[in-house]
Amino acid sequence: MVDAHPDDPPVLKITRILNATPQEVFAAWTDPASVKQWLCPEGASVARVELDVRVGGAFRIDMQVQDDYVIHTGIYREIQAPERLVFTWVSKYTQHRETLVTVELFARGDQTELVLTQVQLPDEEARQRHALGWISIMAHLATYLEQKFTP
Repeated sequence: MVDAHPDDPPVLKITRILNATPQEVFAAWTDPASVKQWLCPEGASVARVELDVRVGGAFRIDMQVQDDYVIHTGIYREIQAPERLVFTWVSKYTQHRETLVTVELFARGDQTELVLTQVQLPDEEARQRHALGWISIMAHLATYLEQKFTP
């Protein structure tokens, strides 16, 4: 589910139910080997991952789409395992401006509701582009978790 808000600047909110525990989902977001498997949209791959998962720690994720590399960087602002992860997100698709991403995880029986909110996007085009990207990324995360944790 994607919610668009008429706020200025645009806000993006995506909700997804995942077949994994909050601990498993949180681990997928904070382990470089896991991130390399799923944190990219359809048609892309992760060429490089560097994570320093601590408040104030930096990350870098290089996505490759054919011959193009898109570098995403950020700083972890808040880490509350396994419920919440807040980090900045900067790339050419944010016009190299700092945006803020909040990932919230809620236990729903043997599943997890993931709510991703991205704020401080520079314009509606950036919001739409990120909506498509995050929806695709969440689908990859769901597949990754099902393959990893389903017997």
